[in-house]
Amino acid sequence: MQTVVIVIHLMIVAVMIGAVLLQKSEGGGLGMGGGAGFMSSRGTANLLTRTTAILAAGFFLTSMFLSWHAGYSRAPSSIIGTPASQGQPAGGSPIAPPTSGGILDSLKKADEQQQAPAPSGPQVPRSQ
Repeated sequence: MQTVVIVIHLMIVAVMIGAVLLQKSEGGGLGMGGGAGFMSSRGTANLLTRTTAILAAGFFLTSMFLSWHAGYSRAPSSIIGTPASQGQPAGGSPIAPPTSGGILDSLKKADEQQQAPAPSGPQVPRSQ
């Protein structure tokens, strides 16, 4: 379903870009363009103007649908801890949420618990 809507969305975008580029410039922006005026009777009834408005509405609707569809099945989650149902991290015991201090303090404590003790002196390289 989402793939079909994305393909329709991209086709609308391509046609809308073409319709906008085909329109005659009637604005006075940057001293360019020309014509009778901004809202002439010919400009409001123009086929390209209507086409652009319809395509813009289609673009808006498909964008809103894709946004809704992406967030439809999304469940709220925490970026600090993992739920118990997802299992434990590779290091062993789960990291508890911080009770005092910040998240960096708790990560530093967890890192210190998982590290092996430092060697007492220089070590000879060993082949593996």
